[in-house]
Amino acid sequence: MAIEILIIKLGAKGDILRTLPIALALKKKYPDSRMSWITEKKNSEFIKKSLYVDEVLFIPCQISKNFDILYNFDIEEEATLLANRIDAERKLGFYNEGGYASAFNLGAEYYLNTLFDDNIKKTNKKTYQEMMFMAAELEFNGEFHPISLGEKEKKYAEEFLKENNLKGKKIIGIHIGSSPRWPSKFWPIEKIKEFILKAKKDYEIILFSGPDDNKKRKEILSNLNYKVPCNNPYNTDMEFASLVNLCDFVVCGDTFALHVALALKKRTVALFFCTSPNEVEGYGVLKKIISKKIYDFFPEKQDEYSEELVNSISVEEVLKAIDSFD
Repeated sequence: MAIEILIIKLGAKGDILRTLPIALALKKKYPDSRMSWITEKKNSEFIKKSLYVDEVLFIPCQISKNFDILYNFDIEEEATLLANRIDAERKLGFYNEGGYASAFNLGAEYYLNTLFDDNIKKTNKKTYQEMMFMAAELEFNGEFHPISLGEKEKKYAEEFLKENNLKGKKIIGIHIGSSPRWPSKFWPIEKIKEFILKAKKDYEIILFSGPDDNKKRKEILSNLNYKVPCNNPYNTDMEFASLVNLCDFVVCGDTFALHVALALKKRTVALFFCTSPNEVEGYGVLKKIISKKIYDFFPEKQDEYSEELVNSISVEEVLKAIDSFD
């Protein structure tokens, strides 16, 4: 009889991509298993495409069945309360104790400590994947879970290439967005424009953004005297990934775009201003540029905006990193 496994990971999308390698590892450990995954519907596209996940469930949901093993990789209250409520012979990861996230097992405690102890957060050298594998009591051996693009997504990307006359050209994708929660996560408008103007000499550029970046995108494009192709900020996650897949190089902050690029094995330059560079697993395709001022802000003041901080990585540093790829 198949082992029934349940994973709870609701969001964010980038963290879901970073958690998917665990599905691969669990399938190796338990080949005769059936794997269910609970998430938010808006965050489910990449999970649905996984070869290792048999069933995707959306919150809110009522689960009456008993599982052999439950893994909760989410510390948010909705997830931890769900982990409390669902029946399972064994539970690992995080649960809710008196309104606070607690660890079911010793392996899960380390990640919690990085969230609540600034010194541990600052000195941590483990990647997010390593910490989640610890929570699952698995050994991380560089497990990689790709994004599988279907014919629909490939056609979408092909049409974008044709519409923008990009076929056969070397492309840099630059993602301009950052979460409002961390306003110093990426370059300001003038720096992005400077990068586009300098990179345009040798590359075509695709500008990537999301719905929160509409104003920023318009300001960037308004002062350029030529058209820069842009993704539709309301595209689906798979459409977004299909356009990232067109790029020879990707430049971004520590955002969803970074984890998409890595899952597609794109040569990527990531700028770290106020979040941990150590927590990002690069899978051999990532060059990290770390601001010299990062530890003036990370982690105690990472939610603050600083003009000095966001200008502390130069365009020349990023172009040099791109040129240094084999």
